[in-house]
Amino acid sequence: MQIEVRYFAGHRDITGRTHEQIELAERATVATLWDLLVTRYPRLAPYAGRLLYAVNQEYGTLETVLQPGDEVAFIPPVSGGQSESSAH
Repeated sequence: MQIEVRYFAGHRDITGRTHEQIELAERATVATLWDLLVTRYPRLAPYAGRLLYAVNQEYGTLETVLQPGDEVAFIPPVSGGQSESSAH
C-alpha cells in the first residue's frame, strides 16, 4: 500500500524532502513506517521517542495501523522563543 509521508523542520533537512510516497505491507503500523525511515535515513534515529505522530492530521501512536492512502507526519520536537530570564 502507498503512504504519503510529510517531513517538517529537522526531518526535512535530513531527508532533503517535504514529502514522499512510501510502499508498505498491508496492516503496517506507524512504528513499521518509522523503522523503515530510520533505515533509509539513519540521521533520523536520534528523534526516536521524542516525536508526535499524526495520521491524516490526527494524533496517533506507534501502534496506529495504517491504511492505503494515509498521510503520516512525524512531528519533531520544536524549540524557540525566549525563556523568562532572557526576556529581561
